[in-house]
Amino acid sequence: MSSSQPRSAVSTEEQLSVIDALIAQPFPDRPGRSETWHGWGGPGYHVAVLRQSRDFWNPPGPEVFTEAEEEMEADLGALVAVLAGRWGGPTEVDLWPLLGLDDPDCQDTEAPPEPLASLCMVAGSLQLWQVPSAGRWLGLTIGQADREFPYELLATVADTSTLPK
Repeated sequence: MSSSQPRSAVSTEEQLSVIDALIAQPFPDRPGRSETWHGWGGPGYHVAVLRQSRDFWNPPGPEVFTEAEEEMEADLGALVAVLAGRWGGPTEVDLWPLLGLDDPDCQDTEAPPEPLASLCMVAGSLQLWQVPSAGRWLGLTIGQADREFPYELLATVADTSTLPK
C-alpha cells in the first residue's frame, strides 16, 4: 500500500476501536472527509473504511478477486460475531430496493437519505444493529465502487432517523 493511501485497520481490535469511536463521536455539521479516520460523514452519519483490499486496475487472475473478497468476508464475520455478543444478531438489510429501481414509477421515488444513498451505490446488503445506548444504528458491509476499485469493509453509524425500513 503506498503512503498516499490510508492505512486500513487490519485487526479486529483496531476495527472495533474505530467502530466504538464512531458511535461516541458527534456527527459533523456538513458533509466531508473525516480528519480522524479513513472515511467521511455529514449531519447524522459517519462512514469509515475499516479495511481496504488492493485495487484491480491491472487485471489480475480471478483468484486475486476471490482472495480479496474472502479476506473481507472473514473480517466482516469476525466483527459480526463480536458485535452480536454485545447487541444480539444483526438485521440484514437489502440495500437495492432503497434505490427504487425496481419501481416502474422510479422517477417519482425519492432518493434514500445519506448515508444509505452512498451505501446503495457500492453494496447490496448491510448488517445492521440498533445501538441502544447511543440512539444510533451501526451498519457493516463490504462495498466496491466499480470492478477496478478495491473492496472496502465499511462501518456506518447514523442517527436513527435514517434507519432503513
